[in-house]
Amino acid sequence: MKADGYRFSVAPMMGWTDRHCRALMRLFTRRAWLYSEMITADAVIHGDRARLLAHDPRHGPVALQLGGSDPGLLALAAAIGADFGYDEINLNVGCPSDRVRSGRFGACLMAEPKLVASCVRAMKRSVGVPVTVKCRIGIDGQEPARVLPAFAARVADAGADALIVHARKAWLEGVSPRENRELPPLDHALVHRLRAAMPDLPVVINGGIRTLDAARAHLAHVDGVMLGRSAYQTPELLGRVDRDIFGDRDGARKAGDVVRRYLDHVGRECAAGTPLAAMTRHMLGLYHGAPGARAWRRHLSQHCRRTGAGPRVVLEALELVRRAREATAQAA
Repeated sequence: MKADGYRFSVAPMMGWTDRHCRALMRLFTRRAWLYSEMITADAVIHGDRARLLAHDPRHGPVALQLGGSDPGLLALAAAIGADFGYDEINLNVGCPSDRVRSGRFGACLMAEPKLVASCVRAMKRSVGVPVTVKCRIGIDGQEPARVLPAFAARVADAGADALIVHARKAWLEGVSPRENRELPPLDHALVHRLRAAMPDLPVVINGGIRTLDAARAHLAHVDGVMLGRSAYQTPELLGRVDRDIFGDRDGARKAGDVVRRYLDHVGRECAAGTPLAAMTRHMLGLYHGAPGARAWRRHLSQHCRRTGAGPRVVLEALELVRRAREATAQAA
């Protein structure tokens, strides 16, 4: 398994953790493990791989999350992902969306641990990088205290290098994917007990964890903590991860410094024809609650699609933040 990398990670999030998002996050933290959006095995095999799997090794370590339930297809997709330079292959057994259910993958696979184990074995045979599973504590009428340990034992026996557990059930009937992130009650203690009962299987906890203080508290019980929306919506949080979670001596990384470094990525991508909006959308959460935050968001949103928009738009937004801070300091 990957040294201490799984001690802190950022969750795979559909529509969010694309390569531009990961490039920004990596500038805030050297140590956190990052995840791609979920990509189906079929898409990897038959789709536009250059677009779907585009990956800059400088932004690693990064895991590729796959969706699927066919062991052969997943093995092939995993091998392709490893060839593209991903540092881990993760199987999605947690997504509750209708599309996922209709394709027989995601959270519905909690009801098919034998099949999941077959998928893990096939992927392990096809790649030399770690293979992990991200799951829920159960679905619908399942009893998590019984189902989760049995599921974990299956995937561990199949050779999974770690289990990432979103500490909620997935309710597959009558609840939207968005509601599934909030409504099913959390059971962090169950995940703690799982780790205690299976000391040889690295266990990472996910779900409802919003601060680094909370993350440190969980690390007394599990091997790693995964944050999702809180890390995305307030990316400055990631600037403290290397210091507060990994004990590095470097100070926290400031948003302004990170943005200036991110401009290299922005410039290269814009020169290659990538719309500026594909990158600025991941930056809107910066400066949250600080002077100039509203001006920052407004300027990026209003000007990111203008003809020829590029790094200058971001520099203009940075100048608005600087002026707001000066005005606030003078008024104090």
